[in-house]
Amino acid sequence: MARRRLLTGEQWAKFLTVPTDERDLIRYCTLGRDDLDAIATKRTTRSRLGYAVLLCYLRHPGRMPDPDEMPLPALLAFVAHQVGADPDDYTDYRRRSQTRREQMADIIERTGHRSFDRTTFTELASWLLSIAQVNRDPMALATALVDELRLRRILLPSAGVLELILHQARSRAERLIHRILVDALGSDGRGRVEAQLAPWADTGVAMLTWLRQASQSPAPRNLVGVVDRLVALRGLAVDRSLQNQVPEAAFERLAAEGVRATVQHLRDLSQVRRHALLAATAIRMEATLTDAALGMFDKLMGSLARRAENRTAEKTLKSVRETQGQLRTLVAACRMLIDAREGGHDPFEALDKSVGWYKFVASVSDAEALARPDTTDPRAELLGRYATIRAFAPTLLSAFQLKGGPSVASLLRALELLRTMHATGKRGLPTQPPTGFIRRSWRRLVMPGGVIDRKAYEICALSELRDRLRAGDVWVEGSRQFRDFESCLVPRPTFDALRDEDALPVAVEKDGAAYLTKRRQALTNRLAEVAGLAAGGKLEDVDLSSGELKVSPIRDRTPEAAAELGRSAYEALPRIKITDLLLEVDGWIGFSACFTHQRSGRSPDDPAALLTAILADGINLGLTRMAEACRGVSMRQLAWVHDWYVREETYAAALARIIDAHRALPLAGVWGDGSTSSSDGQFYRAGGRGEAVGEVNARHGNEPGVAFYTHVSDQYGPFHTKVIAATASEAPHVLDGLLYHQTGLSIEEHYTDTGGVTDHVFGLCHLLGFRFAPRIRDLKDRRLYLLPGDDAPPALQHLIGGAIDVDHLAAHWEELLRLATSIRVGTVTASAMLRRLAAYPRQNGLALALRELGRIERTMFTLDWLRDPALRRRANAGLNKGEARNALARAIFFNRLGEMRDRSFENQAYRASGLNLLVSAIILWNTRYLQAALEDLSQRGTDVRLDLARHVAPLGWEHIGLTGDYVWGADPVPADGLRPLRRPVSVLAA
Repeated sequence: MARRRLLTGEQWAKFLTVPTDERDLIRYCTLGRDDLDAIATKRTTRSRLGYAVLLCYLRHPGRMPDPDEMPLPALLAFVAHQVGADPDDYTDYRRRSQTRREQMADIIERTGHRSFDRTTFTELASWLLSIAQVNRDPMALATALVDELRLRRILLPSAGVLELILHQARSRAERLIHRILVDALGSDGRGRVEAQLAPWADTGVAMLTWLRQASQSPAPRNLVGVVDRLVALRGLAVDRSLQNQVPEAAFERLAAEGVRATVQHLRDLSQVRRHALLAATAIRMEATLTDAALGMFDKLMGSLARRAENRTAEKTLKSVRETQGQLRTLVAACRMLIDAREGGHDPFEALDKSVGWYKFVASVSDAEALARPDTTDPRAELLGRYATIRAFAPTLLSAFQLKGGPSVASLLRALELLRTMHATGKRGLPTQPPTGFIRRSWRRLVMPGGVIDRKAYEICALSELRDRLRAGDVWVEGSRQFRDFESCLVPRPTFDALRDEDALPVAVEKDGAAYLTKRRQALTNRLAEVAGLAAGGKLEDVDLSSGELKVSPIRDRTPEAAAELGRSAYEALPRIKITDLLLEVDGWIGFSACFTHQRSGRSPDDPAALLTAILADGINLGLTRMAEACRGVSMRQLAWVHDWYVREETYAAALARIIDAHRALPLAGVWGDGSTSSSDGQFYRAGGRGEAVGEVNARHGNEPGVAFYTHVSDQYGPFHTKVIAATASEAPHVLDGLLYHQTGLSIEEHYTDTGGVTDHVFGLCHLLGFRFAPRIRDLKDRRLYLLPGDDAPPALQHLIGGAIDVDHLAAHWEELLRLATSIRVGTVTASAMLRRLAAYPRQNGLALALRELGRIERTMFTLDWLRDPALRRRANAGLNKGEARNALARAIFFNRLGEMRDRSFENQAYRASGLNLLVSAIILWNTRYLQAALEDLSQRGTDVRLDLARHVAPLGWEHIGLTGDYVWGADPVPADGLRPLRRPVSVLAA
């Protein structure tokens, strides 16, 4: 049976052909003095040229040319010039096979090379085995193999032999990993994991299928269902330490394959492979279900708290309305009492005559009821929802072994007590239960009159558990999201070694005192400069004269000539359907090749099916309806392609290819140099099945939804996107896009609006080398901070809010560096750490130190913002580009009323990534054709200056057909590479 090829002939040719680029010719084909001396010993010019060409072939690509192979003219000309020969001499040289063979033997002996043989095949297949365990990507393996052959001075064999080595190394690596896991499982373990595929007698459904059907909607019933599945998984007794037996990347690959594979597919596999996949799947699903249960608990408690707050506000408003009459009576009575006292009359007699004693008493009673604390405290309303909490609390507490440090010892003891009480059915608390975790705001409700209320005690403990899980003070073994805070950081020995080698990946001084000294001087200088400008009235669009900071908004400065140029350019763009646009962009850069098979690593055999699946994600149509709207592809085909080729990492790789191709276009350089960016969230309503998992953000109305948080470069390229909860703060996610994109962009300055601003973000951006320049709406209310001992000039005194705690900052400087190092090297994401630090109580040292650092950097930024109008204009322009990109995204994401109807976070992430990929493809296509249109307009006499062209954004979509049937290849690209531009009727007539 023939093997499927891992690499195409064109891909192998990149390894086996001689260089064609001038830089590569210089690098590999420049002959040294020893080479020229050996060449000079040959008698004829053709012999010298042939010998030199053989030397160059041996150096790169690392093989000898075939007898009938003619070197490229560029290579012959470059080599012939060095040896004083004519390129045509090589034609005569090829006819003398005996001379060629003798020279090949001489060169091989002189350079120490050797031929490829069977022993070499075995050695290299074994050598490649360890790499193939971690990385199964054929191109990466081929690169490593060819590099090793060159390093060992072994002549490269044919592409077929190299392909065979790759096949053997990959298959042996896979079998080795399977065997390691299965041997570690043992015979009993193999039988237990096999039980996942056995159908249950009562339902006929396999356990694995049931495990995958856990609902993601936050409801008590669903949380219990998730825990039930978790308990069933634990019953298989698959040791989590099995994943440590093989490389992490290999285990993750197996687990991802097992999660995607159907039960029928797993049953058809060989026994060893099946057991290995089932073991990895069980471990992965246990972690996934653990995170799902704890995340659902977090959302449930948050939802109940928000409902309690809303209900409290409603009751308060209703009480006020109902008691307005009584309050008027009370006010009238009080006024009568005052007048009687001042007039020397009997106040009680006046009160009785004017209002009436009993009416006055009733009004006072109503006012007392309104003033009771339980009418304005949402916690009191939360106590009334105990039945809902009671529906899931016993299951949650019995399912997890909670761990934590000394600071949460009291809470852990309380939770263990509650778990025991639920298990035994005991209702009353012991005489002296743990109370150290109860905060002052809860004590009035938990211990009214000194007696502990059982319901309030339990709700208080669960609320505190939610906060401590978020902060990392409490963690759960086996969870990836709710793990120990210390485990998120690089190990202390590793950090110490990096620090001693001066190799910390941070952008600040390693010594905290040195940082503070430099910042003190910079702050002093900046304060003096801003105060001087303010005194002279030279702060452009900034007013400090009234004692209140006022910054005038940036006005639109787009020239009318630029708007007219944009209209003319877009009128020239050819009309195109979205399917043809994707095919054309894919033809330019081959981004579809980035979508590789989860197991084999191969590119898709049917690119059209892949593009259809991507389009289904991007326009929010879904696979079922896309199959109906697209000819020649079935729902099964789309589902299979989506399951095995579409992943977050493949979307990221394809996006990076598009962004890198876009930033290489000359027109993109007119819009910016790729060193600045902005980010913003875009809200999408949740509907249908997705409504249950959406969250309500009052800023967007009363409907639930999610947000897509996207980073956009100054060249309009949306280089990163992710899904976040509608109620989540945008600030923790600012750094994710700057750190984890896969493009070649090098961002130096980043802009956000007010939603992305916290002192923690300012501090972490500075540690990691990014200049954070947000457009803050309430800037006048943000106080500035100075270092101790420094005074602000009188003109800025009213802006100062206090002094930096430099002692605390210096004491935690190394921990701040360790935090930044952990985020930079990828031990933990920036958003995860910022969320945890924001959830910590005030006394947490690291959170406070990062806040103090952020206050210093925010103060420096604010002073820069006031003195530098160019900075304000850059930030405003950057944010406008992101908002304009959002308009294009909204136009593309039009199906299902533009609502998010997917329940799982994974599918929501695919929607966001698919949408961003379509936006990027349209931007690339528009940019290339706008460039051609502007050149055409310039040739016809239109003013196309750069200062006008930079206002023409590649975000138009009127010329793109987004609706209708989706047909691939109906309007192919012309042979010359670009479609003809349209010409206005007036131009054609002329």
